[in-house]
Amino acid sequence: MTTITYSTPEPAQQSIWHRYRVGSRLQSVGAHAILLIYLMIAIFPVVLVIMNSFKSRQAIFRNPYALPTPETFSLAGFETVFSRGNFPLYFVNSLIVTLGAMFLIILCGAMVAFALSEYSFRGNTLLGLYFALGIMIPIRLGTVSLLRIIVSLGLINTHLGLILVYTASGLPLAVFVLSNFMKQVPRDLKDAARVDGASEYRIFWMVLPLVRPALGTVMVFNMIPIWNDLWFPLILAPAENVKTVTLGAQTFLGQFVNDWNAVLASLTLAMVPIIILYILLSRQLIRGLTAGAIK
Repeated sequence: MTTITYSTPEPAQQSIWHRYRVGSRLQSVGAHAILLIYLMIAIFPVVLVIMNSFKSRQAIFRNPYALPTPETFSLAGFETVFSRGNFPLYFVNSLIVTLGAMFLIILCGAMVAFALSEYSFRGNTLLGLYFALGIMIPIRLGTVSLLRIIVSLGLINTHLGLILVYTASGLPLAVFVLSNFMKQVPRDLKDAARVDGASEYRIFWMVLPLVRPALGTVMVFNMIPIWNDLWFPLILAPAENVKTVTLGAQTFLGQFVNDWNAVLASLTLAMVPIIILYILLSRQLIRGLTAGAIK
C-alpha cells in the first residue's frame, strides 16, 4: 500500500504567490477606479442638464449643481417647449430621419458585408479598404459638394435628403464591423443551406440573426450621432416643417436673451430615445465589443 504525501509550498513560493495576488487586486482596483472616474466625468453633464430642466430660472443661476427642491422645482421649461415650440413635430422629424437612415445603413451595409465576406472576386480587398477609408474621413469635409448634390436632386428641406446623407456617413462603419463578424460564421452552415436548395438571399437572411451583436453595435454607434447631429439639419433642412430636435432646440436661443429652461427641457426630452435604445441594446453592444476585441 502506497501513501501519498503532499509537500507544502516553500516560504519563498508563498511570498511570490502573495505578491502576485496583491498586485492583481491592486490592478483590478486601479482599473475600476479609472472607469468610475471616467463614468462620473461622462455622466456629469447629462445629470446636470436633467436636474436643471426641473428647476426655475433663478435656481439654475443661483446654484446649478443643487438638486431640485420643493422651492426650486418648476416645469416652466417643459411648458414652454410644448406651447411656444413645435417639439412634437421636431421629435417626429428626428424619428423619421433616424429610423430611415438606420434601416438603410443596416440593410445596405449587411448586403455589402455579406458580399465581401462570402465571395472572392478581383478587387475584394481593395473595395473593403475603400469602405474602411470612409471611417477615417469626416463626411463634413464634403458639405459643399453634398449641398450641391441635394439641391440638384431637389431634396433640400426634405427628410429623404437627410436620410441619404446619414446613410452614406454610416455605411463605412457598418460594412467594416459586419464583414468581420460575417467571416466568423461557419462556412459549413452556409454550404449546407445551399445543398438544401436555399438561394443566396435566403442564406443572407439566415446569417443576419447570427451577427446580432454586430448589428446592435452598428445601431448604437450610428443612431446616437444621427439623432444628436445639428450640422446637416441646419444646412440641408432648416425649414420649420422638417426641423429635427437638436435644431428645434436652437429656437430658444436668442441673440440677447436665452430661455435656458426651455433649452434644458428640450435637451432632456431629446435624451429619452437614446437612453431607451442603449437600455434595449446594451447587452448586444457589450457582446459585440467583447467579441470584436477577442477576434
